[in-house]
Amino acid sequence: MSLDFQPLVSNTLLALLLVPLFILTLAGIYFRQRGSLIRLLAVAAFAMALFNPIIVNEEREPLKSVVAVVADRSQSQDIGNRTADTDAALKQVQTELGRLPQFEVRTVETGQATENDDATSTRLFQALNGIFRDVPPARIGGAIMITDGQIHDIPANMAGLGFSAPVHGLITGTPGEIDRRIQFVRAPRFGLTGKPQEMTYKVTASGEPQGGRARVSVRVNGDEVSNHDAIIGQEMPLEVTLPRAGVNIVEIVVDAVPNELTEVNNRAVAMVDGIRENLRVLLVSGEPHNGERTWRNLLKSDASVDLVHFTILRPPEKQDSTPINELSLIAFPTRELFVDKIEQFDLIIFDRYQHRDVLPLLYYDYINDYVQKGGALLIAAGPEYAGNMSIANTPLLSVLPATPTGNIEEKAFYPRLSDQGKRHPVTRGLEGSTQEPPHWSRWFRVIDVNQPEGTTVMDAGDKPLLVLNHVGEGRVGMFLSDQGWLWARGFEGGGPHAALYRRIAHWLMKEPELEEEALTASGSGRNLEIRRQTMQKTANAASVITPSGKTRSIPLTETEPGVFTASVTTDEIGLYQVANGDLTTLAHVGPVDAPEFSDNVSTTAKLDPLARETGGGTRRLRPAADQSTIEVPNIVASRGMASASGDNWIGLRPTNETILKSVNRLPLFSGFLGLAAMILVLGGMWYREGK
Repeated sequence: MSLDFQPLVSNTLLALLLVPLFILTLAGIYFRQRGSLIRLLAVAAFAMALFNPIIVNEEREPLKSVVAVVADRSQSQDIGNRTADTDAALKQVQTELGRLPQFEVRTVETGQATENDDATSTRLFQALNGIFRDVPPARIGGAIMITDGQIHDIPANMAGLGFSAPVHGLITGTPGEIDRRIQFVRAPRFGLTGKPQEMTYKVTASGEPQGGRARVSVRVNGDEVSNHDAIIGQEMPLEVTLPRAGVNIVEIVVDAVPNELTEVNNRAVAMVDGIRENLRVLLVSGEPHNGERTWRNLLKSDASVDLVHFTILRPPEKQDSTPINELSLIAFPTRELFVDKIEQFDLIIFDRYQHRDVLPLLYYDYINDYVQKGGALLIAAGPEYAGNMSIANTPLLSVLPATPTGNIEEKAFYPRLSDQGKRHPVTRGLEGSTQEPPHWSRWFRVIDVNQPEGTTVMDAGDKPLLVLNHVGEGRVGMFLSDQGWLWARGFEGGGPHAALYRRIAHWLMKEPELEEEALTASGSGRNLEIRRQTMQKTANAASVITPSGKTRSIPLTETEPGVFTASVTTDEIGLYQVANGDLTTLAHVGPVDAPEFSDNVSTTAKLDPLARETGGGTRRLRPAADQSTIEVPNIVASRGMASASGDNWIGLRPTNETILKSVNRLPLFSGFLGLAAMILVLGGMWYREGK
């Protein structure tokens, strides 16, 4: 209830009317004139009538305080009994708050991975702000957080909290937990394959003395390459050699100790992109011809290729008077190339080459050994391959995938992908191959061979055109036509010669993306992407081992010929092991340095300073006396108390806020009440003046 004034006239007019009257009345009182007091009452009644006093009676309903309960469901809460303790504590807290009608309770469970959140850190205060987004600060009664204490967005002080109400922490886990952690301190993102890469890492431990030793093993792409002792608490150097181009996964794993909290953070991962130094290619053309420059131009245009090219302009058996300086700048250094430095080449190409005693027969044995030990050889055959001086008549025969019949078929044909070629990564999806006839030009010559070994990926009618084969640790390719230059020259619209030639060369040099049988996996956001490349028509389900050790079977779906894929939504961050048949691979989902795994030891230290500043506090959840559940402190309404936390209780503050339901207004000097007052005063004046 309150008194309000609503003047009938403006303040200026009030002053003009009332001030002179009060001055005259007070002057009469000062000079002791008769009836002055009654005149003062009359002026006061007149003034009250003009001021129009009103009694206002408001009916209000008290509002409930809004209280937040935040349950931490991050991945670190899956350790030990933390999940069960959180469930039990949450249920009891909700029961306790249900007995306090002055509180409106809002509960949120946060920390789990969602479509828009990879859950790489525990952000409980972000969730708390979301709960209170539509609540005025005056109505906030406090917050209760059920967590292991590893929170990564705690405000620096209460000013950053956004409200003034107690915050309480109920901490899961047990004191004295033991846990080892390992992390990379420095690791390159890129590195040259075959070259040592400098890294550093650090092992830290809770519950162990600094300066102790821990055994660390180093793995590259799943294969252990070294192990050694690391000093706990000190940065340790590490030298790793990247074995392949593309993404390499470098793991460091520290041995677990008895009663360790979790082994999830006992490993750290660095993703390093391997970059090859320039590939060295030796191209030997047996004679000048139309297609010679097609190979040369393609290889020279690739910045990652160092090309050494020789063309045999005059074989030993040919005698003419042409000066040697008009044929070549240098002589063909056969011994240097095929004996001394053959191991330095990643690929050797014989382009329409025939045996004319330029290379001694013994050198072909060196080429055989080069291939068997992992080298790459490409035969771009022409008519000479079917002749008497064919290299199939040399010791090189043992690594060649096909021997000539001696026949050459010269008629127009469209190169087509074989059934195997539609699945092989060298020719799969080649531009123009899906149409019939293929959307590229015809060729006019093919060298007939006996039944080839390896895989025929392109054919000319019923004859093999492109054959790829694995020999020992190396690879051999054979192109049984010299007509590819027609595509390069744009004949009948040309064809995808650059893509085809480049894929052939890179497959021979063991490019990982062009392997016939390959299994790759990668993390994309919170998804695990699996890709199986195979020459088979079906692929079994992939077996996935999660960072926590759980095993899942993931079916694969064919998305294009020879390619089976799957995309799996994950709820864990870390290293996944994927297997399919004899193939295995690794993939890391989420950031490799996610804060969620930097420390898993439960603690009250992080949240306690802010909680105390708000009047709250933190305490560990303890088993009840009967060990059947968790003991939760009593929850009370603590209006006006400086501290809202005690030994066995926690307090939340009710609000003083109300909502207006109705308003009743009673004018004091209007109607009969005002009329009666005026009549009484005027009657008194008349009576007094009559004497």
